[in-house]
Amino acid sequence: MGAVDAAASSIPISIYVDGSCIENRNVGPETAAGWGFVVVRGDRGLGKGNGDLIYEESGKVVTDENDSKWIGAEVGSNNTAELSAMIFALKWIITECLDSPITIRADSMYALRITDGSWKAKENKILASRAQDMWKEAQKISEIGSAHVRAHSGHRWNERADHLAFRAQSNEAAIPLQFWKPGQR
Repeated sequence: MGAVDAAASSIPISIYVDGSCIENRNVGPETAAGWGFVVVRGDRGLGKGNGDLIYEESGKVVTDENDSKWIGAEVGSNNTAELSAMIFALKWIITECLDSPITIRADSMYALRITDGSWKAKENKILASRAQDMWKEAQKISEIGSAHVRAHSGHRWNERADHLAFRAQSNEAAIPLQFWKPGQR
């Protein structure tokens, strides 16, 4: 799935982000966590799965500051995974330079409010600062809003982001969209 074409630039874009950390207790640098996001053109956030998937990406939370993929996470946790998903989604927006209204949709109020600067981070400060910087940079390029969605409620695109995050933290490949069903981890 490639870049967004200019002819479709006025159609709203939704980006669903999610993080996963199954062992989310007593977390540390070795705790496995993953993030994922999906970019959907023409979705209005109603949960019916409308719109067209134009891009998806996922990965593991990297906690080693010497790793070239490190973006500030010190531990693997659900919160660091959620913030990582936000950062990578914002990076995608900056790279693609979209001229469409964009809504980032997440089931984590923590990730939404830390990223937009409404809440102050008490932990994960490096990652939170990076997310806030990326938010400000992306807002210079595109009209960006955010919205909360209920987790695990059958919302197709939120469930897809969850699937990507879960599979990344589990070191498993994502099921191709045409064979995947919402709720399938």
